[in-house]
Amino acid sequence: MLIRSEIASDIPVIGRVVTEALRMLPQSTGTEAAIVERLRAEDGLMLSLIAEEEGEVLGYLAASEASIGGEGGWGLIGPLAVLPSRHGEGIGSVLMMEALRRLQSPCRGAVLVGDPAYYGRFGFRAFPGLGVSGCPPEAVQALPFDESRPDGEVIHHPAFGLNQKQ
Repeated sequence: MLIRSEIASDIPVIGRVVTEALRMLPQSTGTEAAIVERLRAEDGLMLSLIAEEEGEVLGYLAASEASIGGEGGWGLIGPLAVLPSRHGEGIGSVLMMEALRRLQSPCRGAVLVGDPAYYGRFGFRAFPGLGVSGCPPEAVQALPFDESRPDGEVIHHPAFGLNQKQ
């Protein structure tokens, strides 16, 4: 399996992978592919990674800039999507490990909203005071790359449509 940055010909496939993969999740809004498109159009993608095998796109991970409690320098991971037919093969884990490796240089840490049981295996955890409006506190998790203790509201890129200012 090859993990690489997206190229222009991947863009239509990325939308399909994200939509198909996240359709299964109860928290999915159905807007995730459109968010990725807006991030791309607004030059908001720090990372746009593809998992590919024999020319087929199997998974995708996006990361964009975020701030926490007014402090920038965080990489917000999401969406992370793997074709449902390929779940359980470690594709999401490989994408996440590569994303964390690439984010360590420019970022103070990574943050996301997701299942603590899944993301905890990568070192993500909830922190007191860390939050996203409308999300359960245990689902808002961070992985500092230094001694930072994230505290405050996670401010997403405007492409997420959360009416927040960055």
